[in-house]
Amino acid sequence: MSQIITAKLKLNLTTEQKDLVSQTTLAYRDALNYASQVAFDAGKTSNGAKLQKAVYNELRVRFGLGAQMACNVPRQVSGTYKTLWTKVKQSADAIAKGYTKRRYKGLDKAPKYISRTCTLNYQRDYSFKTERQVSIITLQGRIVVTYDGYNKHLDLIANGARIGAAKIVYQRSSKTYYLMVSVEVETPEIDPLEITRVSGVDVGMRYLAVETDLRNKSKFYSGKSARHKANRYHKARQTLQRKDTRSAKRRLIALSGRERRFIVDINHQISKEIAKPNSLIGLENLTGIRDRTKSTLGKKASKKQRRANRNKAKWSFAELHGYIDYKANLNGSLATKIPAHYTSKSCPKCGHTSDANRPNKGLLFRCKCCEHELHADLVGARNIAMRTLLVRQDWTSTGILSASPNVSSGETKAEILQRFSELRWSSDTSPHALRYSRESVG
Repeated sequence: MSQIITAKLKLNLTTEQKDLVSQTTLAYRDALNYASQVAFDAGKTSNGAKLQKAVYNELRVRFGLGAQMACNVPRQVSGTYKTLWTKVKQSADAIAKGYTKRRYKGLDKAPKYISRTCTLNYQRDYSFKTERQVSIITLQGRIVVTYDGYNKHLDLIANGARIGAAKIVYQRSSKTYYLMVSVEVETPEIDPLEITRVSGVDVGMRYLAVETDLRNKSKFYSGKSARHKANRYHKARQTLQRKDTRSAKRRLIALSGRERRFIVDINHQISKEIAKPNSLIGLENLTGIRDRTKSTLGKKASKKQRRANRNKAKWSFAELHGYIDYKANLNGSLATKIPAHYTSKSCPKCGHTSDANRPNKGLLFRCKCCEHELHADLVGARNIAMRTLLVRQDWTSTGILSASPNVSSGETKAEILQRFSELRWSSDTSPHALRYSRESVG
């Protein structure tokens, strides 16, 4: 197996070299905006090959880009348009289902690129040399620059790790250029019999994550301070938007970057704690979760509900899952997606599933059948852990691990949920355990 990571390298540029890199990144940005406008005028096309034929010569002559960069520009622009078309279709579906009345306006005008950036191909636009030096192409030829970075990343590059494309990124606060390099790391093959720990992770807003394993070792990652800080960012953004001055707009840009870095840092901290060695980690398949957990929208929603909707939309749970996934691979573990249906409504002790098990959708889970009481998020984590154990058993017997079970069809979904309904947290209440005990007694 292999895992792709990103190595962040600080470029130690001289004044002349910084001017050359700045010239190249600004030209690349202008080329992106030119190609974006051409794609918009051509019916908002997302066809990369068609766009490349239309803009390639102009990118070479007008902006002075090299051959590879002139190919990277239409690819990047077509990828942007594909993403925007996906959001347009999702918006249309949400309007048709009555979830919202707001139309997505991302394609009403040509997307504009603002950040200084440049995509480079390895061994063509950039290459590594000895003594921590890298050769980078510019509009005026190549330059050789020394770099610094995280020691583990530096060792991977020095020891011949498989290297892919890179991006030049400019940090305005420190006026520093970084090279973000894609590095492929080989990870050991995982044997299901060698897995010593199975755990489940439930994500939410009151607690950003709740983790538990089959030995009843649980950990709660509170989201109280994160929500408080996010609400402070929101109030500061509202104040700056009301001012609507040039300085306020500059502060808004700085504030958005600070908030984004804060969320990334919290997700990194949580994922580092969860991705323990020799573990099979179950994560909820959150595809379509917003549709399944539809909340009151628009003017009908209360102030409290609007704040909850804002917090839910802002926090990146998919990013947290991604961090857990790649850090688990580096630790000799594996993360797998588990269907999230009824994880917070099913009793892990008796299997009874009902909306009434969550009074007022609060933090208390009280089973209407066996009166089992527990923290609702911990119930979700236990159900996910049991489903992960079932995935491991299938993996051991068949040799195939399904990272994302296919529940697209109704019959498949019903069959999977039927298997999940037979799971019990304690062996003495499991229907299989009772059947086996009766057979042994008889």
